[in-house]
Amino acid sequence: MDLKPLITLLAIVNPLAIVPFFIHYTQGFSREQRQRTIRTAALSSFCVIAACALLGLQILEFFNISLQSFQVGGGMLLLISAMNMLNAQPAEAKPHTHELEQGAEKAAAGSSIAVVPLTIPLLTGPASMSTVVIYADRAQTLWQHVALVGYGVVIAVATALCFSLAEPIARVLGKTGINVMTRLMGLILAALAVEVMAEGLGKLFPVLVTR
Repeated sequence: MDLKPLITLLAIVNPLAIVPFFIHYTQGFSREQRQRTIRTAALSSFCVIAACALLGLQILEFFNISLQSFQVGGGMLLLISAMNMLNAQPAEAKPHTHELEQGAEKAAAGSSIAVVPLTIPLLTGPASMSTVVIYADRAQTLWQHVALVGYGVVIAVATALCFSLAEPIARVLGKTGINVMTRLMGLILAALAVEVMAEGLGKLFPVLVTR
C-alpha cells in the first residue's frame, strides 16, 4: 500500500500545529462544547477529503482544467505551505489572522467555529484539497480510491486526538516544541511539493524530461 498520500496529507493538515488555534478559539468553552467542537472538526475534515477524492476530478472536468496544470498549481500551493511551515506557521498559512479572530468571534455567537475557521481553512485548505485530487487521479483501482478515502479517516482521527490532548500537548511541547515539529513537517512537505510539480511540468512540457 502506498502511504505517500497519507504522509503528504499529514504534513499539510498537521493538526499539531493547529493546537494553539484550537486552544485560542475554544477559550471559555465548557467541556461538552469543546468535545462537540472536536467531533465536528474531525468529521468536517474527513468530509472535505472524501469529497475531493470522489468528486475532485469531475469538478476539474467541469471547469475544463487539465490535471497537469492542476498538479503544477497544487505543487506551488504545497511549496508555499511548506515555506510557511518552515517559518513555524500553520500549513495553510493565514495572512489575515485578525480576520480569522473576528470570524471566530462571530462563530461563537452563532455557527460553530469547528467548520470555519478550524476545518476550513486551517486544517483542510487549498493545498490539502489539491493534493487529494492529484492522488485521486493516480488511483487506478477501486481499492486505491477506498484507501484514499480511508486516509481521510486517519486525518480525522489524528485531528480529534490532537485537539483532545490540546492542553497537555501545549504544556509538554511548549511553543518551541510545536515550532520545531512544524518546521520538520515543512521540510518533508517541500520535498513532496517539488516532486508533484516536477511530474506535472514533465507532462506539460515533455522536452523537460531527460531521456
